[in-house]
Amino acid sequence: MADDRRQDTHSRPTTSRRRVLAVAALAPVLTGAPSEAHALSTRNGRAMAEPVLTKLADWADVGKALGRPGDMKRFMYHTGMPRKDLTVFTRGVRINPTLALGTHVSFVRYTDHSTLLMGDAVVTERELQHFIDVLQDHGIMQTAIHKHLLAHEPDIWWVHLHAHGDDPAAVARGLRAAFACTGTPPAEPTVTSPPIALDTAAIDAALGVKGYADDEIYKSVFARRETIADGHLVLPPGLGATTSVNFQALGGGRAAISGDLVMTAEEVQPALVALRRNGVELVEVHHHNLTDEPRLFFVHFWAVGDAVKLATGLRHAVDTTNVVPMPGGAG
Repeated sequence: MADDRRQDTHSRPTTSRRRVLAVAALAPVLTGAPSEAHALSTRNGRAMAEPVLTKLADWADVGKALGRPGDMKRFMYHTGMPRKDLTVFTRGVRINPTLALGTHVSFVRYTDHSTLLMGDAVVTERELQHFIDVLQDHGIMQTAIHKHLLAHEPDIWWVHLHAHGDDPAAVARGLRAAFACTGTPPAEPTVTSPPIALDTAAIDAALGVKGYADDEIYKSVFARRETIADGHLVLPPGLGATTSVNFQALGGGRAAISGDLVMTAEEVQPALVALRRNGVELVEVHHHNLTDEPRLFFVHFWAVGDAVKLATGLRHAVDTTNVVPMPGGAG
């Protein structure tokens, strides 16, 4: 399959048809109806727990314990905490917090009545060790510690978070205690995103996915086509297994682009080659989870230039991987 996909990379009609079929295959999962893959109760002889749909009201105790409002993203109760308190520069570009400084946590309930937390926290190097100590005191694991940006000031680290159990409010209290050790600002009222000063229609056409505005950033998101599991838990599409391309307008049709591709092992080298051959800089290759299946790798990337030209180049890298456009944008 991987070889077939690479052979089709430069064939627009074949690629387009494949994406249409893939979206159709993924649609039942995204709308909450069980697909054949998600209807399975076992994998390799192991009993699997599947995510269940919940309502915002079901998470009132978690929101109260965390001290911040959240929203629903399909199966996930999600809370975003952008580090708007930080002024960060990379290669002379001031980073909009929504481009690459977005702390976020998501909770998912399962058929076995347990709850999974996954998240990604943005912390300064000075905050890092104490933040980790408090997380560990509350039984919250760190599954990755790494960079998302090239040379930047001040020094920032990204910590991936994981917890699984029967008391999500206790996990939320632990998160609140850890975030209290950082400069993460309090929640702000939701505001309407301003117009994006980029040719977003051309970006959509180049990448083959309908993007969306988030604050001043334009985002394009893809999900893995396979069913992804973390241990015995089936992950809902959009949780911990997405490709994202984020555009920050710089004027004159130019943009700073930051994001990551999600890849299986055999896709890593073709994706890295495609990125470099299209003028995109590599930041890091790493895991986000410890027990995912299939095993997934992520490459974070950076580029500055004409937004549509970069989107066209990124399409070649995206097409080396088994992803489909995420309907509605973020998971």
